[in-house]
Amino acid sequence: MLHNELKKLNKLPFHMPGHKRNKEFGIAGSEIDITEIEDFDNLHCPSGLIAELENRLSDIYGAERSMLLVNGSTSGILVAIHSVCKRGDTIIIARNCHKSVFNACFLLELRIIFVEPEYDEIHGIYKSIRQNTVDEAIKANPNAAAVVITSPTYEGYISSIKTGLPLIIDAAHGAHLGLGGFPDYPKGDIVVSSLHKTLPALTQTAVINVYNKAYIERIKQFTDIFETSSPSYVLMNSASICCEYIINNSKAFEEYRASVEEIHELPLNKLNLLNTDDKGKIVVSTAKADISGVELADKLRNDYNIEPEAASISYVILMTSVADSEKALEILKSTLLEIDSKCSAKGKTNIIPQPPCPASPLVITTSENTENADLYLSEGKISAEFIFAYPPDIPIITPNEIITNEALEYIKASLKSGVNIISDSGLLPNYILTKAN
Repeated sequence: MLHNELKKLNKLPFHMPGHKRNKEFGIAGSEIDITEIEDFDNLHCPSGLIAELENRLSDIYGAERSMLLVNGSTSGILVAIHSVCKRGDTIIIARNCHKSVFNACFLLELRIIFVEPEYDEIHGIYKSIRQNTVDEAIKANPNAAAVVITSPTYEGYISSIKTGLPLIIDAAHGAHLGLGGFPDYPKGDIVVSSLHKTLPALTQTAVINVYNKAYIERIKQFTDIFETSSPSYVLMNSASICCEYIINNSKAFEEYRASVEEIHELPLNKLNLLNTDDKGKIVVSTAKADISGVELADKLRNDYNIEPEAASISYVILMTSVADSEKALEILKSTLLEIDSKCSAKGKTNIIPQPPCPASPLVITTSENTENADLYLSEGKISAEFIFAYPPDIPIITPNEIITNEALEYIKASLKSGVNIISDSGLLPNYILTKAN
């Protein structure tokens, strides 16, 4: 496979890149960082080593065609939506979609119809989306060009949706699904996953899995547009290693799944582990404890040398993978038990109101005539920017959306709790960019 051949590089590199694999510069990974030289294939027109890697990915995911991405799932989402939608089309998307979905809608000036997943008001988390919710949206918008959902979600909730329309699934956090007894990998017309998020691969490696042959040609066309013309062999090397590992280590995934299921059985009293569909996500609830999610994250980081994935008002996400050592998982278990033993019960559980969802169709556009509005006086104004929690980049407010009191209360509560809320303009926490009157 590709990673094996990259070990054999021995010719003098009178080609790009400019570091020339010279060890004196101390650049990590430079020893395999090449361009499309003889015998090493071309990601934009694969016929050799890279084609072999993509065929292996197709076998793993049971896809008609799999295409390797080195610009992350973000590029895959842009590709997928451009492949099935024309400018000005109507599209049905889940409210909890990633910012990349909204960016694709912006580029194509799509008319957005929102559908809302179920909502956990104790933790402020969107859960699975119901089939009848999607069915009703399609019935009301029969000319929609596509449906886009997120499954699994950032916290690990999985939706099983079938539609007569093209179904695009953002499974960025689901590359490990279907392995070792984890829930099945989601099936849609086009499914995009980040290898790097839940498998042993470098950041930015992803795959777009095509299950409907009708879209293969257009997906290839738009992949060539949105994918860098200088794909990194360092990244592709890691994807090759990851692919071979999956093929040869099914038992390791079974053992990994058993280990994380043990964590979910910990006898916690004040803290609580949410029972999401993907047990690889350890979502620690602080809703019934005298500690916030942000405070728990700080304690894990500063007192126990554990860096969490993300923190929200009343929970922390701890991401695991097959690459976690047994020792690391044991440390995590003992740490959660110790922190739990030091917590006290909280008298009242707070309710986190659901972020508002526009009832009318929305088209995202930019505006040249804007003003900086005081965040606390912006109700009723029209937003000229995205505001979202990072991670995971799910918009709370989008451009052209009317700023409601519910949205402001959600943002204020998040900011007060130390949640990382950011905006395109960088004006938060005091101001928000709005359309001028």
